[in-house]
Amino acid sequence: MELRQLRYFVAIAEEGSFSRAAARLHVSQPPLSTQLRKLEDELGVRLLERGNRGVSLTTAGAVYYEEIRATLARLEHARTRTLQADRGDAGMLSIGFVSIADYGILPPALKSFRTAFPRVEVELHELTTDAQIRELRAARLDLGIGLAPVDEPDLEFGSVLREELVLAAPTGYPTARSDGGIDLRTLSKASFIVPPRDIGPGLYDLTISQCRASGFAPRITQHARQMQTVIGLVSSGMGVALVPASVRNLKRSGVQYRPLRGKPAFVELGILRRRDADHVPAANFAEALHRAARKRDGLPAAS
Repeated sequence: MELRQLRYFVAIAEEGSFSRAAARLHVSQPPLSTQLRKLEDELGVRLLERGNRGVSLTTAGAVYYEEIRATLARLEHARTRTLQADRGDAGMLSIGFVSIADYGILPPALKSFRTAFPRVEVELHELTTDAQIRELRAARLDLGIGLAPVDEPDLEFGSVLREELVLAAPTGYPTARSDGGIDLRTLSKASFIVPPRDIGPGLYDLTISQCRASGFAPRITQHARQMQTVIGLVSSGMGVALVPASVRNLKRSGVQYRPLRGKPAFVELGILRRRDADHVPAANFAEALHRAARKRDGLPAAS
């Protein structure tokens, strides 16, 4: 049984005529008749009644027609979906992201991606960078949005955005009352809240280096894995933190943000993918992230 035989049969049944079916299919009539006879012989039943006024379906032919028409429709749907998936227009996309991405480039990138590729189902997972690395290796993520540094031989890390660090301090904190920039030297006695180094080495090391450049070692009194937790602890008055500028979009009462004086320090946000990955939706989403980064005001897209 061949696919063309099924298509020929459906066309004959719908047209009620071999000649009209042949014209519709752009084939000559003799091959059409030959293939229909072969189909009937293989099935062992007569599908069509031939008469002077054309052809009509037998009882068995009517049942076969309904089944084959549905089968051909499903095959066409499968072909369409396969082509869409090959172009990145359909399928699944599993994305991991660090929390600061949710305050900056992730929402606009996701919006533009869903507009361009509405048939791609996107799953979002808020994970630390190290957790994303594990999930990428296990093929449970297609793409990650994490913080530098990332130096893994089996993964690619492409910089997408650099964000300047700002100070997050409790509202009314004495050294942060001015609207101007904060001199870190005034925070030598402050309690600092930082991520554990094994979770967020980039932000941890930047906090240490910025404080040491200002002449003191920070007094770290609390570690927190997620940025929401860091800001929550700042809001409760437990200390201060150096955070990426986009965290200002996390509106939390009891917290104020101030720029730092002197040479700015930046955290680097980038796209994580497996080096052997060939996932078109992930590549399309990476482009959406780069576009969102270029549109950010005051936060330059990485070159």
